[in-house]
Amino acid sequence: MKKILIVDDSALMRRVICDIINTDGRFHVEDRATNGLEALDLLIRKQYDAVILDVNMPKMNGLELLEELRKRRIKARVIMASTDTREGAKTTLDALSLGAIDFVHKPDNAMDCKNGVFNTKLLNIMAAVCESKVTDFEEKPADKEKVVKETKELVELAHKFSKSIKDRQIVALASSTGGPKALQEVVPKIPASLKCPVVIVQHMPAGFTQSLAERLNDLSECKVSEAKEGEILEDGHVYIARGGKHLNVDSVGGQFKIRYSDEPTREGVKPCANYMYESLAKGVAERVVCVVLTGMGADGTAGIDNLKKSKKIFVIAQNEETCTVYGMPKAVAKAGLTDTVVPLNKVAQEIIMNVGVN
Repeated sequence: MKKILIVDDSALMRRVICDIINTDGRFHVEDRATNGLEALDLLIRKQYDAVILDVNMPKMNGLELLEELRKRRIKARVIMASTDTREGAKTTLDALSLGAIDFVHKPDNAMDCKNGVFNTKLLNIMAAVCESKVTDFEEKPADKEKVVKETKELVELAHKFSKSIKDRQIVALASSTGGPKALQEVVPKIPASLKCPVVIVQHMPAGFTQSLAERLNDLSECKVSEAKEGEILEDGHVYIARGGKHLNVDSVGGQFKIRYSDEPTREGVKPCANYMYESLAKGVAERVVCVVLTGMGADGTAGIDNLKKSKKIFVIAQNEETCTVYGMPKAVAKAGLTDTVVPLNKVAQEIIMNVGVN
């Protein structure tokens, strides 16, 4: 049985979340803390399979606790309990950068947590996080100047050695648990001179993808934005699927165009990467470079398998050693669809070398 620590200053919220967790035989709430200082004391002395961490608390808030854990090099699998406000989305991304593995949207009213949607979401995330890899502490992300220098070196490498491909191309990337942090390693190294657009489905609810796109744009040489309905895609531009809708890539006048659809969740998620891949099977793309990064479940496998029947594809999967959760890349590999498996820090290079630059 997995041991869970709940950290929240609301007695009612602690009680409600505790009840949800203890109804599932896989988990047991071992301890509860009312603020970051209490949690820090527990984490120094004990180990847990997962920590559910609130953001706003007295004495030491959630972000301050993550900073302290990093400073003391105390490893923990942390799930942030986040609000869906714009400020909440920014804070959640800060938490993911500091080492939190995933987040769950916590309703403002504790009693609203008792609906089936929240219960299922929380328990599914906990199951994945409890089995996830607790990664080693790394240096803080490189500054933009260093990233630009590395991107320039990759472009020079591509000019010398990348394949000369005349096909109309697009890069389509799927990621889930651990994805926001992984994308900070990949997207900033994509040059504005890339010979095609990049579309990304990251499993996140509405409200969070806009903040993710803005953060990646600040770190990157290329332009990064949340994809807009009806938008025509440009080469060297990265488009993040909007949370809460399925992203499709249609064709109009020989160009790629964004279309959102509102079908139910698929693979338990919305957006679902399978829709993105399957939409590309019908359009002007002659070749699709598919990229599958860390994440629980198998989203992307069925879509890539269907895409392969009508298009040339090249599939890049993140390796097990660098995945937070080796689910989606594992599913693609088990289906025999991968062309290359690389560590996270080599994904951008693999994209550039397979697509080419202008």
